Amino acid sequence: MSDPGQTIIVKKVKKGGHAAHGGAWKIAYADFVTAMMAFFLLLWLLNVTTDEQKLGLSDYFSPAAPSKSESGSGGVLGGQSLQTEGAQISNVGQQGVVVTVAPPPAPGEEGDSGGQEGENPQDLTDQQLAEELARREEKAFESAVKELRQAISADPTLEDLANQIIIDMTPEGLRIQLVDQDGKPMFQRGGAKPAPKTVALLEKVAKAVKGLPNKLKITGHTDSVPFHRQDGYSNWELSADRANASRRILVHAGIAEDRIAQVTGLADTDPLLPDDPEAAPNRRISITLLREAPVLPPDE
Repeated sequence: MSDPGQTIIVKKVKKGGHAAHGGAWKIAYADFVTAMMAFFLLLWLLNVTTDEQKLGLSDYFSPAAPSKSESGSGGVLGGQSLQTEGAQISNVGQQGVVVTVAPPPAPGEEGDSGGQEGENPQDLTDQQLAEELARREEKAFESAVKELRQAISADPTLEDLANQIIIDMTPEGLRIQLVDQDGKPMFQRGGAKPAPKTVALLEKVAKAVKGLPNKLKITGHTDSVPFHRQDGYSNWELSADRANASRRILVHAGIAEDRIAQVTGLADTDPLLPDDPEAAPNRRISITLLREAPVLPPDE
């Protein structure tokens, strides 16, 4: 037996838990995600940039090497827009001048002789650039005319109006005229209220030209039959009111307000048929898409 006076010591050992996890893995994971994001961003940039822009980037990061390419604005990624629809081309010789041009022909389409596909606009002279811009604008006008004619022919309610629309090219631009015929007026006689078919026809015009950047000029015309009221209202006011009524229809159909450059009434001063000033076709509305590209003088 043990001595009753002996001291007994009891040791209790507590097993400790695992140490708290550190945050080093979070930093490593964040670095991995950042690297992947930078990698995919690099792949995207390589996909959307042109060869000229890639060369410009390479020259930018190699300042000792002479630059082999200069973008349209003189900076990295300048020149043509990365967007697929159209391009904004800046002329280095004319600071601050930006000209909007129509999209180039789609792959497989036959190109015109006015410019070669893939040609750098900065390699063109001012004359060649003007010719290229005019060619593209002319092609955009032709596409709008084709779309308008197809829209009219596809609408049975407008078949009888096919002979009341005249489309031609003028020095100002593409002109679309809606003319009266005997028994088929575009507006009420002596007033500015359009006929329902006139509204439908103007809506077709708006749809055809809505995608173009050109500004519009709207002009009203009357015949030479005297029209006077006691309040002084004459053919001048009538032609202007009809032009303004046409403007409201076009804007309501989707034409932006800032694209309307001019709304005028010329009364009977510019007849369509000068030899018959009282003829019905002299009563008309002219909608002109004004040219943006410079008009070049004809070759001598």
